[in-house]
Amino acid sequence: MMAAAIDDVTLVHASKTGDIAAFEELVKRYDSKLLRIAQHVTHNREDAQDAVQEAFLKAFQKLEQFQENSKFSTWLVRIAINQSLMKLRKQHRKSEVSTDQGFQTEEDALFREIADWAPNPEERYGASELRQILINTLQELRPSLSVVFVLRDIEGLSTEQTAEALNLSQAAVKTRLLRARLRLREGLSKYFRRT
Repeated sequence: MMAAAIDDVTLVHASKTGDIAAFEELVKRYDSKLLRIAQHVTHNREDAQDAVQEAFLKAFQKLEQFQENSKFSTWLVRIAINQSLMKLRKQHRKSEVSTDQGFQTEEDALFREIADWAPNPEERYGASELRQILINTLQELRPSLSVVFVLRDIEGLSTEQTAEALNLSQAAVKTRLLRARLRLREGLSKYFRRT
């Protein structure tokens, strides 16, 4: 049977019995998704990678506690978000200021330069400026709002899945999403006001 055809529940059961290969398959399935989410929370690629690694370690250690009341992916996202938020708290306690610009690494910058050869310089500048404005505005949101926005509007989770992942009611998710969208609109409006 191909690994892609095996569902999460089967892999979780196999992992609970000590099948390391089954857990490695779960890691492969969710690694990039968790990294994207963690990066949106921490605003730093290295911290996001650490948070994801710690999330997978914690998930493996606590796998017996997963009771299948929700999807495995939702449980895993919740762990990753908690690890990311802990990274943020540690940063704030240390009062370190990150000089990273959004999610950009040297590899990302090189890729963007190569991928953007086709558009003219004005289009490139406009797209780059818009991306930076969006990233900066998103970073200004409180983590409790930005994580809801990222899960719902960027990662495409449903309200129910987001509520499960964050251990919130669906009403709280809707309220935080509305506040996040309003604050983003307010933050973006200063850049796009007509004079």
